[in-house]
Amino acid sequence: VHAPAGVITGITGASGSGKTTLLRVLAGLQIPDAGDLRYGDAPKPPSGSVALLAQHPRLVCNPRWTLRQIIDEPLAIRAGRRFESAAEPTAARVGLDAELLERYPGQVSDGQLQRACLGRVLTQGAAGPLLVLCDEPTAMLDPIASGSVVALLRGIADAGSTVVLVSHDPALIEALTERALALPTPLG
Repeated sequence: VHAPAGVITGITGASGSGKTTLLRVLAGLQIPDAGDLRYGDAPKPPSGSVALLAQHPRLVCNPRWTLRQIIDEPLAIRAGRRFESAAEPTAARVGLDAELLERYPGQVSDGQLQRACLGRVLTQGAAGPLLVLCDEPTAMLDPIASGSVVALLRGIADAGSTVVLVSHDPALIEALTERALALPTPLG
């Protein structure tokens, strides 16, 4: 798969075809069984340059952190103890009501938590272009919020990041991506 910067590359396929596994390999969370990965000319991406927007946000968010902490996590990693929160303006960009920033994942809907995760991606991207890996990014969202996510992902790509989007939804892939790859249906 060649996924150039500034472009959204879509990946479709039946359940079990390996879409999520491919994203995990690209994110460095799983070792590939075969083949080589290249990030530009390097075998690994630069530190902090990969962002994963997971299909199930509850599985990737610390339940003891507020939505503010989730959104600000990249700033805390880069700056250490002292940094200016980006949560309010970022929440507004992703359609998340600022009054929810002091709530914990268990106190918000899946869609609200997914928007906080998208906010974390935006905060991380403020430091420079990213490889943004999206696993069914609109699955937890209503149609209006889905439209906002689509627009934000387009803006992330337009700003020079590489976006790889996995979805079962061929309409989303067709509407959002400039390049698409269909994984073969698994046998058995």
